[in-house]
Amino acid sequence: MSHLPVLILVVYFAAALLLPLLAKLKNSFPGWGALAVTSLALLLSIASALYVGENGPYSYFPGGHGGPGIEITVDWVTVLMHLTINLVGLLILVYSLGDLKSELHPDSLPAYYSIYLVMLAALNGLVMAGDLFNLYIFIEICTIAACALVAIKPGKLCLEAGLKYMFLSTLGSGMILLGIGVVYMVTGELNMGALSEAIPLAFSSYPWNIYVAMSLFIVGFGIKSALFPLHVWLPDAHASAAAPSSAIHSGLIIKVFIIVVARLIFQIFGANLFAAIPAPEVILLLSTIGIFAGSVLAIAQTDIKRMLAYSTIAQISYIFMGFALAVPSGIMGGLLHIVNHGIMKSMLFLAAGAIIYKTGIRKIDELRGIGFRMPLTMSIFSIGALSMVGIPGFSGFISKYYLAFGALEAGKPIYVAVILASSLLNAIYYLPIVVRAFLGHKEGKFVWDQLPWPMATAMVIMAAFNLLFGILPGSLLRLVELAATALLS
Repeated sequence: MSHLPVLILVVYFAAALLLPLLAKLKNSFPGWGALAVTSLALLLSIASALYVGENGPYSYFPGGHGGPGIEITVDWVTVLMHLTINLVGLLILVYSLGDLKSELHPDSLPAYYSIYLVMLAALNGLVMAGDLFNLYIFIEICTIAACALVAIKPGKLCLEAGLKYMFLSTLGSGMILLGIGVVYMVTGELNMGALSEAIPLAFSSYPWNIYVAMSLFIVGFGIKSALFPLHVWLPDAHASAAAPSSAIHSGLIIKVFIIVVARLIFQIFGANLFAAIPAPEVILLLSTIGIFAGSVLAIAQTDIKRMLAYSTIAQISYIFMGFALAVPSGIMGGLLHIVNHGIMKSMLFLAAGAIIYKTGIRKIDELRGIGFRMPLTMSIFSIGALSMVGIPGFSGFISKYYLAFGALEAGKPIYVAVILASSLLNAIYYLPIVVRAFLGHKEGKFVWDQLPWPMATAMVIMAAFNLLFGILPGSLLRLVELAATALLS
């Protein structure tokens, strides 16, 4: 048994407490301190992955009291998500060192970095919670921190978006809590391992209670992860927040909630009960509508960040589709898209933030020639856009390939057509931005972006990972295959 996963939580929470105090000694310390802590958490995640690779998955009982009770579960799903959360979280944090001074009041920076670390701690905790009690605690911590990251930016729009997010997310939390209550009522258990054995027994006596509990979980987490049509909070929150906040919301937060509900469905209720509602057909239908509705709404936008926000609704629907197919290839496609979209959508939001930082331009029609004034930023945006469309050689293609293969494996080829048609819609709203950016500039001369080095560095590294996972996806595929097997076990 390793203490590494708990150390990740300890360093994040301890640093979040200390950063505002240390800011009184030096104003720049919170940002660099948060960067150091997140780097340490990433190293701990890598060490934890190596430990699981050598010794296999394990359970950790805080205080050494043994189960059942408060439990931390470290399996390949945990490993995959810890690496994703802490890598993407670190790169977004690097970017923020150059960007946030232009978006937030200087007095808000220590609070922002503390909230950011609390958020990362909660995300790490959510993917390794082995009991419903701790799971709900991390859900609430994550909800409060996520709303604060939106509302902390000055301006009426951000405050309104944060309050809307808080209201709807609280509704989702309430449904999840009610679902936990129903499960506990019929089983007397909160430990997930014990529940996987207790729920099939309880189902014979209380089938409708189990159906209701599962439905409450799906709807509650559907609100938090913006499953169509429960997405109404997302466009305002992602479009109005600071660029790093938009990136972590779209790239990480909503993905983690999808992983949590997938864990509950497959590891506690089981695929057979999941199919008996019948939830898969409903989620597949909502995902299909979400893919097309999100894409059409993205096409209609004139603001680049709002366009990216509606694009997220479509991309999230891909992930739900993969899990709802409930076959190994579909699950792999969903997990791959969690990782790949986490990187490429974060990269797109950061690139859009860099354009706004340098030029103040948000309108898509005003981006003509921006590729000559900001060639690095627009090259990175172009990599993300091509990946979103699913062009071979980019990471998004790998995700969509496995999703399409999963649809065939599940005997539902109609969803292959959905994926192909949606890729065309993706091209309609992404490719014109790329073409427009490198056309229409009178001088036709490239001028270096002149961005702060943290912003440029973070985007370049994200672009490198995007290309790496598109050209040489072998290592990622092996890890995702292990995670998919663990999720279905």
